[in-house]
Amino acid sequence: MKSEISTRHFTQLLSGTPRGARLARLVVAELAANAVTQGQVKGRGFRLTLSADASDTLRVEVADPRGDRQPLARRTASSTDETGRGLLLVDALTARWGTEPWPPSGKVVWAEIGLPHPVLTASASAAQPSTGAAPEAAS
Repeated sequence: MKSEISTRHFTQLLSGTPRGARLARLVVAELAANAVTQGQVKGRGFRLTLSADASDTLRVEVADPRGDRQPLARRTASSTDETGRGLLLVDALTARWGTEPWPPSGKVVWAEIGLPHPVLTASASAAQPSTGAAPEAAS
């Protein structure tokens, strides 16, 4: 498997099999499972990309070779349905999601998640002088 890793961007090519979906995991797992079940073409895999931008948004993209099959978030599912709730989870857990073409014939299903702002950044903690004193015990 070939991976490209940097501080704010990660791309991984995964096999178009259930094993490929297991290698990815909740929002990522649901998009990967969707690519395997709805976007599979024999002998072709899917591409996973994770990226974070300056506005503290994590973007998860899963590209598959089946542009003719667009995902739809099913609004209702019976209690006996064993599948079909994945994009409902994605919809509930993300700020937004959607699809776009992936030439020449595929699609990208993406989701964006707001990242929490760090309480104390590394540069802010470096600016705080250390007293060397042990922390006080809570009473």
